Amino acid sequence: MEKRNLTVLKEFILTGVTDRPDLQAPFFVLFLIIYVISVVGNVGMIILTKLDSRLQTPMYFFLRHLALIDFGYSTAVGPKMLVNFVAEQNTIPYNWCAMQLSLFIFFIISELFVLSAMAYDRYVAICRPLLYTVIMSQKVCWTLVAFPYLYSAFLSLITTIKIFISSFCGSNVISHFYCDSLPLLTLICSSTRDVELIILIFSAFNLVSSLAIVLVSYILILVAILKMNSAEGRNKAFSTCGSHLTVVVVLYGTLFFMYMQPQSSHSFETDKMASVFYTLVIPMLNPIIYSLRNQEVKGALHRMWKNLCKLSI
Repeated sequence: MEKRNLTVLKEFILTGVTDRPDLQAPFFVLFLIIYVISVVGNVGMIILTKLDSRLQTPMYFFLRHLALIDFGYSTAVGPKMLVNFVAEQNTIPYNWCAMQLSLFIFFIISELFVLSAMAYDRYVAICRPLLYTVIMSQKVCWTLVAFPYLYSAFLSLITTIKIFISSFCGSNVISHFYCDSLPLLTLICSSTRDVELIILIFSAFNLVSSLAIVLVSYILILVAILKMNSAEGRNKAFSTCGSHLTVVVVLYGTLFFMYMQPQSSHSFETDKMASVFYTLVIPMLNPIIYSLRNQEVKGALHRMWKNLCKLSI
């Protein structure tokens, strides 16, 4: 065993989404379409919220960062997964695996807390409208995104370093389509108690604390809306929250499905399906949800399209 512990791994083998050869081509086409839509949607949202003068508000500042995060973690996983559908052997170099894990952890944690910041922004806009521009100043907005980025980077580095300074032995096959922490832990022959504790404690903290901020914000928003006398005012308030609430429900629903399964029915295969959803499908859905449910984004898209048509003429 000691001899095996000293073996230096140069690469890992990813089992991929499926091991059925007849599904490789259809899955490649499907996930390529999903990834392209995700990239176009999120990059488009970043450009739109940066260039359109009517979208220079805190709400769209956070939306721009949400789009950046969605682009980030779908790109950390998507291209490599697509290559693996057409490659003869699904290998990933050791250092690339560490990089992929650290990027994914960074972006997924950032997403949770940026969504919390967006919920707080909606609370201030609806419950404190007269003080909105004072409370949600540029400095406050940058603080609300800088903190998640710094915290996520810290946690990402700790988790990745703890895993990759451990001794890997025996198989180098990762039962996943990307380098995720839990499948990697099964390949470590030294004690994984410390890193498992870090993952458990911080995963619980991240999920519970970010969700608590969202729930408290929306409870206060609901109370404020119910106190409104105007039906038009209530409808407008609901419409401004609808897109964000839809995104929150989809993301947290997927995460709780993964982490709240009974141990007896939990499997890496189930995790794979859930992971496909939140690494590729959710980043694709978010810009679509904000485009379809938000009149200001629709208006900005229409104005941009008109300007492009004028330029082409």
